[in-house]
Amino acid sequence: MATNWMRRTVMVAACATAALLAACGSSTIESALTPDRFIAFGDAFSDVGQKGARYTVNDGSVSNWTQQLASRYGKTITPAASGGLSYATGNARITIKPDVAGDATTLTVTEQIDRFLAGGSFGSNDVVFVNAGTSDVIAGVAAVRAGTLSKDDMLAETRKAGQQLATQVRRLVTSGAKYVVVMGTYDMTKSVWATAINEASLLHDASTSFNTGLSVGIVDLGANVLSIDAAYYVNLYTNAPGSYGFDNAKTPVCTSVDAGNGIGIGTGQVNSALCTAATLLPGANQSKYVFADAVYLTPSAHRQLGDYAYDRLRARW
Repeated sequence: MATNWMRRTVMVAACATAALLAACGSSTIESALTPDRFIAFGDAFSDVGQKGARYTVNDGSVSNWTQQLASRYGKTITPAASGGLSYATGNARITIKPDVAGDATTLTVTEQIDRFLAGGSFGSNDVVFVNAGTSDVIAGVAAVRAGTLSKDDMLAETRKAGQQLATQVRRLVTSGAKYVVVMGTYDMTKSVWATAINEASLLHDASTSFNTGLSVGIVDLGANVLSIDAAYYVNLYTNAPGSYGFDNAKTPVCTSVDAGNGIGIGTGQVNSALCTAATLLPGANQSKYVFADAVYLTPSAHRQLGDYAYDRLRARW
């Protein structure tokens, strides 16, 4: 653990310096890979509009990290519901149904992969995005707070969910995917939700448990799998927002309250899937905010994460 945090400290220092120029993006590394297609599986963090909206400010911009990464290669990524190759769907869990908001029609990440493999295959230059964990962490923490699950059992379940995602990553590689970019959950201690419910420690433990299960499960897949540390990068701009062009990492910029349980954290909460440029805090400059709602990121935060992932991808392949 100490070694891991030492590594991150060094990386933070290096990245903070680079942030003065480009927020740790836009490297000049020459890459041998020219992707033909981008294919995505996951939850709200990677959803580019599977049900009509993204979980961010829906302002028509490149507003999702997978979109941003694809755009750096001159490509687009669109939802499977519109004929595209992004199967990622808001609130999806790894294997469990219903989703974290209670919708039994949402495909799990496992079912998303089932659907693609039933009618498609991977090309030699396809890049596959796999990102999940947020919904499983939200569900686990909600169960502990409701008294239906002990903390220890919840941590065991979130680690198991991470292992299950690792199993799906392995399945993709076995099915012919040569370039798989994997991202777990960010450290949800940094979320607005953690502060609102005063459960920072519980959310940290749950996020760590999920990511540990995922990391251990893919440790031997380095030839085909690139792991993007969302916890590391989101920590950067929540710990030092000014270095990344932000001035608010604690308040959602959206005001789009959902009467239902839209993102799984309870009724009557801001849901960024309902958010547009017309539903922002009065006078707010959305590009200065990290969070769109209590869990999900703004377009600017997504783009910076996408640039970081792009640099990592080019450096690897």
